[in-house]
Amino acid sequence: MDYKNKKISVIGLGKTGLSCVDFLLKKQANVRVIDTRTNPSGVAQLAKNVPLHTGELNQDWLLQSDMIVISPGLAVKTPEIQTALRCGVEVVGDIELFCREANALNKPIIAITGSNGKSTVTTLVTEMAKADGLKVGMGGNIGIPALSLLEQDYDLYVLELSSFQLETTYSLKAKVATVLNVTEDHMNRYTNLEDYRQAKLRIYANCHTAIVNAQDPLSKEDGQQSAQVQLSFGEDNADYQLKSENGRLYLMAEGEILLPCDEMKLVGRHNYMNALAATALAQAAGVKTHGILTALRTFTGLEHRFQLVHHADGIRWINDSKATNVGSTVAALTGLHLEGRLHLLLGGDGKGTDFSELAELINKPEIFCYCFGQDGRQLAALSAQSQLFDTMEQAIEALRPSLKNGDMVLLSPACASLDQFVSFEKRGEEFARLAQLSR
Repeated sequence: MDYKNKKISVIGLGKTGLSCVDFLLKKQANVRVIDTRTNPSGVAQLAKNVPLHTGELNQDWLLQSDMIVISPGLAVKTPEIQTALRCGVEVVGDIELFCREANALNKPIIAITGSNGKSTVTTLVTEMAKADGLKVGMGGNIGIPALSLLEQDYDLYVLELSSFQLETTYSLKAKVATVLNVTEDHMNRYTNLEDYRQAKLRIYANCHTAIVNAQDPLSKEDGQQSAQVQLSFGEDNADYQLKSENGRLYLMAEGEILLPCDEMKLVGRHNYMNALAATALAQAAGVKTHGILTALRTFTGLEHRFQLVHHADGIRWINDSKATNVGSTVAALTGLHLEGRLHLLLGGDGKGTDFSELAELINKPEIFCYCFGQDGRQLAALSAQSQLFDTMEQAIEALRPSLKNGDMVLLSPACASLDQFVSFEKRGEEFARLAQLSR
């Protein structure tokens, strides 16, 4: 697309916003930047000749634009954006800009979304393709902004996409796409679960092959999308299955054993499902079996995602700080193998979520809950074996004296971290630090 001399307003001066500015300047567009923060962190990286408005949305600039490139963090439902749309201004996101370029280059895209597991699956698919000798560009909602991937020549793009990014994406034509799962999240932005789901399902539009979760009906196309082929992964009646035989779990592909689960470094039933999804995506994109098996045997997982951070005196400390919603914590608890008791740390900002789904899973004699933060009181009410604290550190200090050989301490908080931490990574790092302290 020709952006030369077009008046384009970019909203947001984060990593993604700056990548949009750089891309559009190279296309000789007339770029202006708006950031609702008074002192945005990206000012130092912004080209000096680019006009900047801070502190609020500049309605005049928006209405004067030929196009608005909106930050994923700002909802399209925002009144100023709705006014611009009614006046005929095109509103897109960085992924839309990327897709227009990738389509012109005729490069295949693997597109991945879901409430939980998408970063793990995105990274694992990338490792599979690399092990097959392909040059792979991984980005989007993980690592590198998608537009920055265009600076190198890749054989294949693997994109993690959030519902926020998909809201403003219209030209995605993925070779293969998946919605891994849909559980309640971001209810402070969406009207209801179906509103959130519809944003996720946009990933299937015009894709060649859709990979759906056989265990989750919400992950499936609803007739408005147009995938040419549909494959499934799951525990039963799926093209890619997790199957138990003679006391061992196996990954199965099209009825054939692919790999025993105990040959992988990933652990936990939810991670086995992630491995199935990654395998299905990779095979549909043409990645050879050798590359897939190599990655499955060597991939150790991502930080803050059911990560063993300390093991001493027979006690395992598991950092699952990336569990920022209920569905992710449910996934961590489902099929969990315990030798002793589970000391579960819950709490933070629930983003308006209903926590009741956790009640059945945590009301067990071997599970003790330690709740903290903004929504700690709601979480503590779910179980009779719960204690309430102000902070995670206080909770850990309280549980430490009761630990015995065989116990597990699991941080899988079912909440965002921003009430008390700058990010889920910092929350996980603090958990790991506290785990290392002597008893």
